[in-house]
Amino acid sequence: MQATKPLFYKGFIARSLDEFKRLSHIAFTLEGIKGAKGHYELHNFQSPTAIQDCKIMSDVGIGGFSNANLDWVTSPPPSSPEKPPSPNSPGYARFHGTISTKLPKDRPEVKRTGYAAFRTRDRPPTIFGRSLFNIDPYVYLALRVKSDGRSYFINVQTESVIPTDLHQHRLFVKKPGEWETVFVKWNDFVRTNHGFVVEPQTEIMRQKVRSIGIGLTDRIPGPFELCIERMWATNDERDADNIVDLMSSKAAGLDAPPKEGMLKTKQGQNVGWEDK
Repeated sequence: MQATKPLFYKGFIARSLDEFKRLSHIAFTLEGIKGAKGHYELHNFQSPTAIQDCKIMSDVGIGGFSNANLDWVTSPPPSSPEKPPSPNSPGYARFHGTISTKLPKDRPEVKRTGYAAFRTRDRPPTIFGRSLFNIDPYVYLALRVKSDGRSYFINVQTESVIPTDLHQHRLFVKKPGEWETVFVKWNDFVRTNHGFVVEPQTEIMRQKVRSIGIGLTDRIPGPFELCIERMWATNDERDADNIVDLMSSKAAGLDAPPKEGMLKTKQGQNVGWEDK
């Protein structure tokens, strides 16, 4: 039996043409020498079909009872009292569900449940080969989100030698329940494997990013909801409502409280993001 091929991506020729335009722009503007200007769109949810380009995961795959959904929501009209994600945005994605830490009775080997996540699907190939994100010219990952305040993680997967490696960072927000643009430095992500910090640490393979996603692993039973409009790479700090850079706060003489990301080393020690 042959698996059904995904139909929601652009055709091979269209993808190849888009990639040619992107590479030509980099060459003509000398971005490799002068640095990138503007932004690099990684994924946006301004179209209903955008959620089809994402994969949803939860502990259901190992017999757990958490559930996760990714729905497309139309932005409210300008007259609505609810502030839309951004000017003229037609819509956004709503990542929601319920976390359960209940263990399956018929799976004694399962010792831990209580997680949910989504990520962008692997991009199909073009005439130039496998499609990967090259974020090398950019300092920040930017996300336009509205969070319920729970401890979400940003997950970045690359063409690593170890396929199960992830680079992770806590999604710190300052205004739960409101839309905000969060910037995170690419260099501040932590390499992990199955929820534990990997030593020695290595930086993200910046020219070979496969996917980007968000997960919830706080194991607190109950509902969750995170709305997201778009994700992009950028060097322009002017769009940021919140730049996650605790080292800059210390340098400025501000009292930056410790922020533990709920990641642990193999010795059981919490990872403190203020040390990054």
